Amino acid sequence: MKVKRIQDAILPTKWGDFIIIGFEENVNRNNHVVLTYGEISGNSPILVRIHSECLTGDALFSLRCDCGEQLKSALKIISNEGKGILIYHRQEGRNIGLLNKIRAYHLQDMGLDTVEANHKLGFSADERDFTVCSDILKLMKIKKIKLLTNNPLKVKILEKCGIQIVERINLSIQHNPKNERYINTKISKMGHFIS
Repeated sequence: MKVKRIQDAILPTKWGDFIIIGFEENVNRNNHVVLTYGEISGNSPILVRIHSECLTGDALFSLRCDCGEQLKSALKIISNEGKGILIYHRQEGRNIGLLNKIRAYHLQDMGLDTVEANHKLGFSADERDFTVCSDILKLMKIKKIKLLTNNPLKVKILEKCGIQIVERINLSIQHNPKNERYINTKISKMGHFIS
């Protein structure tokens, strides 16, 4: 296991009371949080969203991406479902870090798309390690899930790690003129399932 469970507490939100659980990676001590809602134990598949950290979208309301809207929508969907898990995967900027993400934004301002900008900075299109998320699910004794995602890479990696995905559910978000190129790049270059 790459992670260990640290502590949990109640987290009241506008979508209801969640339990927030802190996890720490064993080697680099990076931390991630999980929000659970309702009764998540048992054998039936549980709704899961893996949301990768995006300071600009989640906290600063950037319109360049769809991250903040995805986060709000996922919490609402989990609440409406009556139970579920949101893993807040703290790998900012597809795991290139906040400052490199700002560098990538600058390159996008110059005309590159998100994938081209990452490549120009010496990174792959997506540097995230989703095996951390599979370890978190295993520690929580979650084996079967309904995955709320548009990203085929998450599906592939979780299944390879032994997590059974019984259903993939699209996370549809209203697009805006500022993130149109970003969304189109996710579809055309990363294979995301976005209508």
